[in-house]
Amino acid sequence: MPEILKVIILGIVEGITEWLPISSTGHMILVEEFIHLNVSEDFLEMFRVVIQLGAILAVVVLYFPKLWPFCSPEKGWIKKDTWSMWFKVLVAILPAAIIGIPFDDVLDELFYNYQTVAVTLIAYGILFILVENYNRKKRPRVKSFEDMTYGLALYIGVFQVLSLIPGTSRSGATILGAILLGVSRGVAAEFSFFLGIPVMFGASLLKLIKFGFDFTLAEMGLLIVGMAVAFVVSVLAIKFLMEYIKKNDFKPFGYYRILLGALVLIYFIFIK
Repeated sequence: MPEILKVIILGIVEGITEWLPISSTGHMILVEEFIHLNVSEDFLEMFRVVIQLGAILAVVVLYFPKLWPFCSPEKGWIKKDTWSMWFKVLVAILPAAIIGIPFDDVLDELFYNYQTVAVTLIAYGILFILVENYNRKKRPRVKSFEDMTYGLALYIGVFQVLSLIPGTSRSGATILGAILLGVSRGVAAEFSFFLGIPVMFGASLLKLIKFGFDFTLAEMGLLIVGMAVAFVVSVLAIKFLMEYIKKNDFKPFGYYRILLGALVLIYFIFIK
């Protein structure tokens, strides 16, 4: 299979799974069992993370009016609600940054494997079902970013720490945590999207620095194509998710995670 086609497939997987609560890293680990890029291990480690920049740019484009904190002089130059939202995002990323930055290599070495992915897929799949059943008759207390306190944002950030383990899903952990804390599904999903902006930019920068920006022309081409595909597919995935949660809960994603986790175990234990 041509390398460019492999990268397109990986970009599609990244774009779909980054925003749905089913674990992009977990799926990338599994896809790599069948699609092997003919690149160095150092480039592959960097590629897995930096391809996410394409996905995060989709959020920036789709939500730019909500994310841009400045306005016209007639309205006072700054949008106070937007600045408040960004400060809450910064508070929420602190727990993952404190743990993830110093222990990045250790976490990759310990948990970047199919056993961890399978267990976390199943465990959080069960949790999604339980949480949705628990919240079935409860009304959310937080229906807008203005309703969200800084303390609540920090607690959601603590849930995001769970996503440092492959297979958990960053969006899954933050959405699940936010729903448990009384946030509406729509606000929980959007806050998860916005949290991803500094987290993914930071993670990508760390990987690029570690790699050394020492690309060959072919490697640069593969990375750009992967990011571009991830961007386009992410736009579609985000629009789908926001429409979906208007009338549906997250239990189907829970069942999907359980099924996929079971298939992973069966494949690696009995087939491979």
